[in-house]
Amino acid sequence: MPSGNSYRNPPEIFWYVLDRVWNVWYNTAMRHSKKNQMIEEMQRLGFKSPLNRDQLLTAARNVGLTVVPLWAVDPARRVSRGLFNCPELDGVAGSSTTVLTSSNTQANMAFTKVSPVTNDSTVHLIPNVNKTYVPWGHHEEIAKIIESAKFAPVFITGLSGNGKTTMIEQICAAQQKHLFRVNITELTDEDDLLGGMRLVDGNTVWQDGPVVKAMESGSILLLDEVDLGSHKIMCLQPVLEGKGVFLKKINRWVTPKPGFNVLATANTKGKGSDDGRFAGTNILNEAFLDRFDFTYEQEYAPRSTEKRILMKKMDSFGHKDEDFADCLTRWSETIRKAFYEGAVSEVITTRRLEAVAKLFTIIGDRMTAIERSLSRFDNETKTAFLNFYTKIDASVAPKDEKKEAKTTGVESTMPEVA
Repeated sequence: MPSGNSYRNPPEIFWYVLDRVWNVWYNTAMRHSKKNQMIEEMQRLGFKSPLNRDQLLTAARNVGLTVVPLWAVDPARRVSRGLFNCPELDGVAGSSTTVLTSSNTQANMAFTKVSPVTNDSTVHLIPNVNKTYVPWGHHEEIAKIIESAKFAPVFITGLSGNGKTTMIEQICAAQQKHLFRVNITELTDEDDLLGGMRLVDGNTVWQDGPVVKAMESGSILLLDEVDLGSHKIMCLQPVLEGKGVFLKKINRWVTPKPGFNVLATANTKGKGSDDGRFAGTNILNEAFLDRFDFTYEQEYAPRSTEKRILMKKMDSFGHKDEDFADCLTRWSETIRKAFYEGAVSEVITTRRLEAVAKLFTIIGDRMTAIERSLSRFDNETKTAFLNFYTKIDASVAPKDEKKEAKTTGVESTMPEVA
């Protein structure tokens, strides 16, 4: 750098400034050149956004870099742990993103289209086929509704763990139908559902939400556990009418494509949970509920169907035991009858039976597998259910046969085994 006196010499000042400008320009140009080379290399390798760190490092090393450049792992690009968006790639799945320029005003906004921004939930839109799935109940009817491509919102209610969500996923898998699943919580709002402003590569951009993406692609929108939502999901009112929705933040009208439909699952009918079993569920707005054309009440699968489900699960776990599957389904069926009659306050779900079967294939002990699965219940209920199972399965016995069995209050209400 020139000394203080040298600033009095105009030629030296000129060359100094020129040298600094050249260095800044050169470094910037080199960075952009390497960035372009790296993007071209990712395209050559067939990488799609989002990319993991290994993919980024491979592309970086192929263009002469030793580490992943900072622009590629900028926090604004991060979609989940170890995964980063790269909107510069061509052919990325997703919908368009709108960049707001500094000249935008509230009255007259100018937008520039850029490459899409995606996240994990929209990369694989067609659910995987579950080979252990057994169609039953309302499967056939709901499959016809989806296959018809007619807009007819469906509300499916039923106790937990009986296959409501799985049924919808497997119908879409069988029909190769794109599915956008959104898990509703009390905090879910318009920004989560319809979309909102995001910071991407230093730009403030509009990113479509899953509802808009489903509408514009003619896909199925699944509102899972919708009864956990608050008044904030009332933004879906026009969506449930099938007429489209206006995105007021960017002055854009979205019209649904043919095939778009909305299905919702819930443990209640949108009237809250009086017995406290489903804490956090809310009373949904009546106008919101009325916009669903059909409501299906799903019970637990019949015993014969549930046994087929367990046999398929056991087969996938690597150990089939038909006798154990038969005992489990007899046990759960009887407990459910007692639950419906108000004799017990807990119920055995199909999901819990699958968990028992899984642990049994790992440890090989029936009673231990059942006990571990029942440990979430209070001790009185757990003991009663365990003892009741020993009356069904002749191959097992109570844990402590030497001690005189003490009948609990819950156990005394259990029905006799046929």
